[in-house]
Amino acid sequence: MRVAMIGAGYVGLVSGACFAEFGVDVCVVDTEVSKVEALRAGRIPIYEPGLDRLVEENARDGRLSFTTDLAEAITGADAVFLAVGTPSRRGDGHADLSYVFAAAEQVARAAKGPLVLVTKSTVPVGTGRKIKEILRKVRPDLEIDVASNPEFLREGNAIGDFMRPDRVVIGAESERAFAVLRRLYRPLYLIETPIVQTGLETAELIKYAANAFLAVKITFINQMADLCEKAGADVHDVARGMGLDGRIGRKFLHAGPGYGGSCFPKDTLALARTAQELGAPVTIVEQTIAANDARKEAMAARVIAALGGAAQGKTVAVLGLTFKPETDDMRDAPSLVVVPRLAEAGATIRTYDPQPGHARQMMPAGVHFADTALGAVEGADAVVLLTEWNEFRALSPQKIKAAMKGDVVLDLRNAWDPASFREAGLTYQSIGRQ
Repeated sequence: MRVAMIGAGYVGLVSGACFAEFGVDVCVVDTEVSKVEALRAGRIPIYEPGLDRLVEENARDGRLSFTTDLAEAITGADAVFLAVGTPSRRGDGHADLSYVFAAAEQVARAAKGPLVLVTKSTVPVGTGRKIKEILRKVRPDLEIDVASNPEFLREGNAIGDFMRPDRVVIGAESERAFAVLRRLYRPLYLIETPIVQTGLETAELIKYAANAFLAVKITFINQMADLCEKAGADVHDVARGMGLDGRIGRKFLHAGPGYGGSCFPKDTLALARTAQELGAPVTIVEQTIAANDARKEAMAARVIAALGGAAQGKTVAVLGLTFKPETDDMRDAPSLVVVPRLAEAGATIRTYDPQPGHARQMMPAGVHFADTALGAVEGADAVVLLTEWNEFRALSPQKIKAAMKGDVVLDLRNAWDPASFREAGLTYQSIGRQ
C-alpha cells in the first residue's frame, strides 16, 4: 500500500514512520523546505525516544520519503492523511482549522483519481462533514471518501502507542474507506487490537472525550491533594485506593502542578467551545480548564510562601521545564507560569532540563541554564522539581544539600522520598503528603 502524510510535525512524522515500519510505502509532505531537507539528511526536528532510528531505517530501506510537492506525495496513494496543526485560536479557544481545510482543498485540486482522505489531526466534531463539502465543491467529478482516524499518541511513548495501541478508531461513511484503513492497520488486527468502526462525528468526538476525561481525572486528584494537605491525609494512598477499583484505574492519578502539553489544554478548550455552540455545555470540562489554570499560579505562590513569603534576592533552582519527561515540548508547561512568576517576584532563576532546546527560547530573560542538575542547584536558596525526568529521581539528597545555600526543597511531582530528604537536613515539601 501507499499513503501520503500531509504534515511533518509530531503526529505526521511519528505516524508516517510507524506506517512505514508496518511495510507501507509512505511519503511525508510539508511546506517547510528546511524541515524536509533536515529530514532527508536524517535530522529529526523533535525529540521522541526511538524516532530517529525508525526514520533512518525506513528511509534507508525506501519505505519512507519526504517532499514539499503535494502532487508528488499523493500520486498513487490509497489514503492521504491530514496531520497538520489545529492550534487554539487566541481569545476564544476554538481549534483553528484553516490548515486542515486548506490542505483538503489542495489535495482535491491535485488528485488524479479516487482516494480516501483521512483526518489524523485532532479536529472538532463536524469537521469531516465540512471537508466533504469542500471536496464536493472543488472536485465534483472525483470520488474522494472522507474518514476520521484520530491519534492517541503520548509524547515520550508515541512509537509504542502506535505499534501497540489500546484501540484504533475509524470513522467513515463508505465501505471503501473502512476497507482501506483496515488494510493499513492489518498488523494490529494480528495482535488483536480493538478496532472501533463508527461514523465521522462519533470518531471525532471520541478523541476529545478521551482527552477531556483524562484532564478531568488529573484535576480531580490535584484537588484531592489539596484536601489531603488540609485533612492530614496522604494523596498517594488515596490515589492507590481509588486506582485499585477497576472502574477507575490507576493511570492519571498523580498529583502535580497541573497538566500541559500539545493536547489536553487545546482539546479541552475546543470541546468546551463546541459544546457551548451546540447548546450542550460540558461544565465539568469548563471548570477543569479554570482549575488547571489556577493551579499553575498556585504552584508559584507555594514556592514564594516556602521562601518565607518573599522571593526578592533569593536564588531558585528549577529542575525540569518541559511539560512532561521524555519530550522537548514546552506547550502549556507549568514552567511557563511558575518561572515567570518567580522572576517577577524578584528571584534569580537557575534551571536545568535534559532537553532544553525549546525552553531556552521561552523562558524569561535572565534565566540561567545550567549543564547539570547539581549545577543548577549550586548556591540555591530553594530547589523546585517541576518535571520528573528519571535522572532527577536518582539525585542524592545529601549532594543537593551540600550544593545549596539554603535548605528548601519543593517536590511538585512527588518524585522523591520525603524521609530521605528530611534526614539530609532539608526542609522538604511535596503535593498532598504530610
